[in-house]
Amino acid sequence: MQVDFPFHLDALRRTAVTDEDDHLRDLIEQVLFTAPGERVNRPDFGSGLEQLIFGPSSPTVASSVQGTVQGALQQWLGDRILVEAVEVASKDGVLRVTIQFTKIRNRQRQVTVLEREVET
Repeated sequence: MQVDFPFHLDALRRTAVTDEDDHLRDLIEQVLFTAPGERVNRPDFGSGLEQLIFGPSSPTVASSVQGTVQGALQQWLGDRILVEAVEVASKDGVLRVTIQFTKIRNRQRQVTVLEREVET
């Protein structure tokens, strides 16, 4: 069991825990939605995804965003997952990121979808 993210207490007022799959999803979310410079002791952590989506839309920008996300995941979670595909879409103030990956520990393939409302 791992500490759940974001940190909170469970019904028994103990630190909430979660299973391995949910913990991995939490780690992916932290990498994607943390802006570089946001963490004091690790200023290069994160992907800056939310800032990237506000640029002009074009196939080149979309490709760049996907590459940046994939690179950040490989940099920070490369010892846990092998990223196979990333799809990023922004519509009606909601950012949707779909990641297909293989867990290195057991070679299990997974797809996770993260959504976050963004300020427009």
